[in-house]
Amino acid sequence: MSEEVLIARRGEILDITLNAPERGNAASDAMAIRLGDILEAETQARCIILRGAGDDFCTGRASGPPPQPLPDAHQLRVMHDIVFRAYGAVRKSPAPVIALIQGRALGFGCALAAVADITIASQRATFQVPEFAHNIMPTMVMSSMIDRLSLKAIMYLVYTSKIIGAEQALSLGLVNEIVAPDQLESAAEALCASLLKASRPAVFGVKEYAMQAQGADIATAVSYARSLHALVNTSSDLRANFKKP
Repeated sequence: MSEEVLIARRGEILDITLNAPERGNAASDAMAIRLGDILEAETQARCIILRGAGDDFCTGRASGPPPQPLPDAHQLRVMHDIVFRAYGAVRKSPAPVIALIQGRALGFGCALAAVADITIASQRATFQVPEFAHNIMPTMVMSSMIDRLSLKAIMYLVYTSKIIGAEQALSLGLVNEIVAPDQLESAAEALCASLLKASRPAVFGVKEYAMQAQGADIATAVSYARSLHALVNTSSDLRANFKKP
């Protein structure tokens, strides 16, 4: 069996590819664990591109028969922690994570599209939170969206279980940009080229501030901005690359 999560390094760009195209890159537990391992261990990349092999990004979780006997609540919580860990690893990655959505992004795939820092979708991309349609409590996928989408957008996706296209995903805040199918990779490369021109402390500082300040009160957020601004702007890396306007 081929490796189901591939990584490739191109200088300061890290490519991560979900590699199970025969099932639409539906993620097994092992794939979710591997994705978390890669992101938690990464220290060199300035930007990370997350994509799926084949026609789809990720069609959800690769489901098997339910365990017997059925686990109790604590056991289920431990079992599901691998998914929460994967979402958390995307959030906590110092480098921005760019998700490329070329086809279906369902369930776990839709969650990864949401939690990524920037999401670029093909015109052919579709998105769905199908849990309600399968009588599954959807709080796992909701947790990936709670700091990314508006509450109304989340409730709409969850309660309707509708499959939506790229344009509607853009309007809901799930997607940042829509491009033609053959322009998906070049759009990612252009974004990475822009990030590589910026100083490393500034790139990482933007994500750090976005994550830490979002839930803070305004006074704390402003105070943190002042401190981080002073720290990053006096870094040797940024000063070496400073250009006067």
